[in-house]
Amino acid sequence: MVAGASIAGPALAHWLRRRGAEVTVVERAPGLRPGGQAVDARGVTKEVIRRMGLDAAVRAACTDTAGAYTVDADGNVLETYRAEDDGGDGFIADIEILRGDLSQVLYDDTRDGVEYLFGDRIAELAQDADGVDVTLASGGRRRFDLVIGADGLHSALRGMVFGPRERFVRHLGLVLAFYSVPNEFGLDRWLIEYQDKESGRSALLRPIQDATRAMAMFSFPAADFDVDYRDIEGQKRLLREQMDGLGWSTQRILAQLDDTPDFYLDQVAQVVMDRWSDGRVGLIGDAAFSSSPMSGQGTGLAMVGAYLLAGELAAADWDPKAGFDGYESRMRPFVEANQEIGRMHVQVLNPSGADAEPGAEPDMEAFMPLIERALNGVELPDYAGVPDSGATSART
Repeated sequence: MVAGASIAGPALAHWLRRRGAEVTVVERAPGLRPGGQAVDARGVTKEVIRRMGLDAAVRAACTDTAGAYTVDADGNVLETYRAEDDGGDGFIADIEILRGDLSQVLYDDTRDGVEYLFGDRIAELAQDADGVDVTLASGGRRRFDLVIGADGLHSALRGMVFGPRERFVRHLGLVLAFYSVPNEFGLDRWLIEYQDKESGRSALLRPIQDATRAMAMFSFPAADFDVDYRDIEGQKRLLREQMDGLGWSTQRILAQLDDTPDFYLDQVAQVVMDRWSDGRVGLIGDAAFSSSPMSGQGTGLAMVGAYLLAGELAAADWDPKAGFDGYESRMRPFVEANQEIGRMHVQVLNPSGADAEPGAEPDMEAFMPLIERALNGVELPDYAGVPDSGATSART
């Protein structure tokens, strides 16, 4: 069983099914969550998408952003970035897609061969040497060979098996908010970002496929974050308070806050764990190794992790210890490079944030190899000896 149907969960379901497993995905939401921030595929992640056979479908759902402008409070352009910069792996990636749209692509790809249980969740589980007994909130009881948590930063499964979130979640001193708004700002394939360096706050508008709408994003520094992540009205009040007095088009964007269908706000945080598995229970994506949105690679970690976890489990003939060990040894250096990128980005934007020290810009001679490791610093085995068919050999 896989818990979570955003990106990591359906991506893992794709590869587990191809390696011969029967897969059930449980998702506490009643359906796929639309919208969300734009997520990117860079470096080795593009090869994973190609191996999935989803390159055309993903690109067809992309935002088609041509580039980005940074502006001052009066809207004057300060810097320009283009999607083709750095081979499509720069500030604007050539594969840029809303989180909800990528989730839909992955769901459409897997729904005919994977069991999805929406509006439900794992309430209890107990594992032994041979399997995991799962009790669902709906009252159903099932037994699986493996259970994988792909349920995000606030993973309930991680809490059940590994301990309270405070042990693993590290707040980086920023908060992000996203929601869609009517495109009353003249956006035409170009993202616009305003940063107030004095307060550490920023506001951003990005185009999406529906040209009549745009996606707004705000960020602000917060040494502590104690708003309930399920209290939407409380989050909106916090956003209004924090954005009060910010220039550019901020107040026009905030005027749409009550009518948006897809508001999301959360802390910028990373998940740091010594191990991502315990017996027959494992973790993937943000539940295991969130690098934060500031790394630009959360989606890449989820997609690459899905490929490697399924491949290593199948290569180990579904032995949990050997499979999880192989997955962790391959993924951990890649994760650590991306988490370092995320921390450095936060420090540049908010040098007074958590665990940050004011200082000079990064040494680019040392920084460029780190970027390369964060984009491409993981091997993708061919798994040539591993089944890639519909044959069933495990139940997950």
